[in-house]
Amino acid sequence: MRRRLVLVTLLFASFTIRFPVHSSFAQAPADTPSPAVEYPTQSSESSATPVSTDEHRLPELLPHERADAIMVLGELRSAVRVSPNNAADRLKLAQGLYAIGDLDAALDECRVALKLESNNARAHLQLGVTLMAKQDGHAAAIALMEAILLDPELTHAHYSLGSVQYSLGNLTAAILSYRRALELQPNFPDARYRLALVLKLTNRHQEAMQFMEEAAIGGVPQAQYFMGNAYRNGQGVERNLALAIRWWTNAVEFGQQRAAESLSQLRRQALSPDQSERRRKDAIEAFRQYRDELWADYPDADRNDPNESLGIALLKDSQASNGITALFAEAFALGETAHDELARLYETGLDTRLAQFDRRILACFATTAADGFIPSKKALARIYGKGLGITPDLQKAKAMLKGLSKQEMKDVMDEIAER
Repeated sequence: MRRRLVLVTLLFASFTIRFPVHSSFAQAPADTPSPAVEYPTQSSESSATPVSTDEHRLPELLPHERADAIMVLGELRSAVRVSPNNAADRLKLAQGLYAIGDLDAALDECRVALKLESNNARAHLQLGVTLMAKQDGHAAAIALMEAILLDPELTHAHYSLGSVQYSLGNLTAAILSYRRALELQPNFPDARYRLALVLKLTNRHQEAMQFMEEAAIGGVPQAQYFMGNAYRNGQGVERNLALAIRWWTNAVEFGQQRAAESLSQLRRQALSPDQSERRRKDAIEAFRQYRDELWADYPDADRNDPNESLGIALLKDSQASNGITALFAEAFALGETAHDELARLYETGLDTRLAQFDRRILACFATTAADGFIPSKKALARIYGKGLGITPDLQKAKAMLKGLSKQEMKDVMDEIAER
């Protein structure tokens, strides 16, 4: 049990830095022009206001994680019963209670631990982050500063204090805390992201962009999303829609929904007849350029034709995994050749790498069809009409063909009738 408690302590320690940063970046509706600025609207420390109550939400545990946390909590309780005056065991229990969201009980255990060992920096840290979750910013700041006084090299305390100072509108202090966290731990992309947000609020745009890009490269999906916005609008960087697509695509891989919405908006701009010719051409060219630039990720791939699909080339080169990844990237970027290859693979599968009637392909087609991509509409109509991997539904098939020419609709319906 002792070995397990050590492992659990390390697990719970990771919860102390998982607080999402609030921002007021709003995604523009698909049918309106993008705003010129998509950073927080506060422009100076004097005008800063506290962030919303979402700032310090506890991370949601998956069902199996919650079950594990509850089971471990019983073990932590047992340890405290055996050694009620052991500050370390009290702190572990506080971390366990925090992990399942029992904040009041976690506070009680933190305070007991500090009565037993008042100079325990990590107990002050845990008290601080628990008070953050309770939305008591002032008390959290006091606890975190106490932790830093006891252990000036406690990176998590500086980082958490930065978040508290930001939530209280104390931007100068937040900047200092995030900088100190980065001095102690340079490989800390989340701190770079938060520092970028606060620097932007204080009108240090160039420095903010540098930290935002570093955070994006470090894998922070929110930073990748905002870098996409920056390249779309030419905000702090030269406008480049192809780079915007790349950053948004990276963010989508990490589940960043607003990035997916931005890509959808740009696809609709490329495909909608209601858009001006210039806007349509800009978007179409950006997706084409993005598909071309994907080749640079695979320098050994041979390209024999400017219109060749990278995914197909990789499949021919026996790079099945990379090929499938590239096909999806190209298809989401309105690549018709890649789309057609995915449509073929949907019916045949590809050894163990891609199952027949793979749901990812279906989801890809549904996404791009909703944005107006005609090849996806035709493919889905055929899939629904013939019942390929799903229950046949002729009404859905016909619905997918709305907006196509009469001849296109007839060709697809004739093919469905041939089954």
